[in-house]
Amino acid sequence: MVFVDLPEVGAAVEAGADCAVAESVKAASDIYAPISGEIVAVNDELNDSPELVNSEPYAGGWIFKIKASDEAQVDALLDATAYEALLEDE
Repeated sequence: MVFVDLPEVGAAVEAGADCAVAESVKAASDIYAPISGEIVAVNDELNDSPELVNSEPYAGGWIFKIKASDEAQVDALLDATAYEALLEDE
């Protein structure tokens, strides 16, 4: 990871809409909001250390936090174990 374009705190996002961009040496990829809501925090450490997304994905590599506008969307999210099982099934 060489750059992460973070969303603005306070921005409203819709589930499935692109709200950030992650750039590697080879490509730039949109990052989509997993739920609808308001961006309440971004990880400014990524401005200086974007590689944290890869090296610490469950700790220092978080990208943004969303305050959900619909709790049902939160309940429908997969945890890491369920997502891993989904990938194995494909």
